[in-house]
Amino acid sequence: MVFTVGVRAQPTPPPRWADAGLVSGEAVELDVRVARLGSRVLALLIDAVLQLVLFLLLGAVLAMVALALLGDVLDAALAGGLQVVLLVLVLLGYPVVMERFADGRTVGKLVVGLRVVRADGGPVGVGQSLTRALVGVAVEWPGLVLPLLSWFASVTVMLTDPRGRRLGDLVAGTLVVHSRGAALWRPFPPAPPPLLAWAATLDLTRFDDGLALAARQYLDRLPQLAEPDRSRLGRALWAEVEAVTSPPPPWSAPDWVYLSAVLAERGRRAALRLGRARAVTAALWPELVPPPAVVPHAAMPAALRPAAPVTGRLRSAVPDAGPDPVRR
Repeated sequence: MVFTVGVRAQPTPPPRWADAGLVSGEAVELDVRVARLGSRVLALLIDAVLQLVLFLLLGAVLAMVALALLGDVLDAALAGGLQVVLLVLVLLGYPVVMERFADGRTVGKLVVGLRVVRADGGPVGVGQSLTRALVGVAVEWPGLVLPLLSWFASVTVMLTDPRGRRLGDLVAGTLVVHSRGAALWRPFPPAPPPLLAWAATLDLTRFDDGLALAARQYLDRLPQLAEPDRSRLGRALWAEVEAVTSPPPPWSAPDWVYLSAVLAERGRRAALRLGRARAVTAALWPELVPPPAVVPHAAMPAALRPAAPVTGRLRSAVPDAGPDPVRR
């Protein structure tokens, strides 16, 4: 049996979608966007608040330890020196330690969805993180050398650099990218009609969310994939799906057709479960269910003009519809 299924190509990506310029080992450009000034400033503000809190907490602990150990030797000069050392450790140690153990992310970058990588896309090293932190403390933030002038120079460099890098990135050879893709939300692919009856009998208990996401992303990118990679990836995905679903399909069709049917059936069952849950909620707690929207009726006109009678040449063009069924 031969049948055809129409597939709608996904929308054209917005301009500068993959502007990071990162290329994989297979010479394929990666779908990665660089972080611009707005997102990086937001991450910096979050990190600055956390560094301030960390400095105050460590300062209180250090003061108690210094009073207990030094006692009479502690004076204002020594206390000021300890505070300067603690401030430098917080400003330099926080980003270096976080980027080392959090895969190139600080808390602010983790919240915003950013990540520091090497200029070639590899993971950032400790030396590069330390270089970024030293340049940042010296000439960017807080900018110990000519603060206002260094701030202006840093913002200018970020706005003019094609990849949005700051001075610390240029010196260390790093890049800040978005770790969360700006994917477009699309409806579930439709199930092919000849496979509807088969899809309704599928056992999907072992079809987990990760495999469903991989199949969904493959179908979304299907028009952009070229042969033979498209067929190879489709066969691999269908082999994984077939191993956790039953019964096997009754018809011979391309692999992406089976994937569309399985995903559509999974979405249909999820919608049914959601509908049952909402029905139970409406029965137990009616006050939680919003009332249906009332659509106001349009006001009827005060007078209607009768239609012109059909005569002459127009009468011959109108087919005879027979007697009026209302009057009959």
